[in-house]
Amino acid sequence: MILGHIGARKGSKGVPGKNFRTLCGKPLIDWSLDQLFANARVGAVVVSTDDPAIYAHAVARGALDIGLRPAELATDTAPKWGVWQHALAASEPLYGPVSAFLDLDCTSPLRIPEDIDGALDKFEAEHPDMVMSVCEARKNPYFNLVEPDATGALQVSKPLPGGVWARQDAPVVYEHVGVVYVLAPAYLRQARTIYEGRVVPFVLPSERCHDIDTPYDFRLVEFLLTEQLNAGVRKV
Repeated sequence: MILGHIGARKGSKGVPGKNFRTLCGKPLIDWSLDQLFANARVGAVVVSTDDPAIYAHAVARGALDIGLRPAELATDTAPKWGVWQHALAASEPLYGPVSAFLDLDCTSPLRIPEDIDGALDKFEAEHPDMVMSVCEARKNPYFNLVEPDATGALQVSKPLPGGVWARQDAPVVYEHVGVVYVLAPAYLRQARTIYEGRVVPFVLPSERCHDIDTPYDFRLVEFLLTEQLNAGVRKV
């Protein structure tokens, strides 16, 4: 069975309290919670948080009662990987064996249900260690990302022989985005970081790959989510 997971830490330097802040009529976390509870392929849902209010809200809605996240996983430097490992370990005694660990970033509410199903389909078809959502990078290190050399002069970050003079001629580069992840539980238990195994991309359109990290991001996502709602793509 598939375990759906959302991580929602209490602290946020960019947008204080953002995971429980109202976005287009409901708490930010509920845009992701609703999708997990609505997906027939998801057998159980767990929320990892250090916030008692978020935790009580999630459990009242039907999330597994695993307790609050340990303090060492509640800092702004705590890796996502450790949070995932703890959530899986705490959930399986309550839920039973997990066939896939499905994570939705709370701060990426522009995903649509098809994004979740598409990632699950890819995981089931290809059997990788992990499926990671990505979008084509807005800037490319072979073309228009630059960095200073030892003299302070700018150079292309990843130069190729002869140079690249048109974006379409540059190698494809993806941005890692937190819209959806699907992991093999055995890989999650054993690996120490994301990229130790075979991690395959699930490519999404960039307009659904905006993450909320700053007040500007919140306003932008609110605008784009309102557009989705008005177009009938989403429901409140």
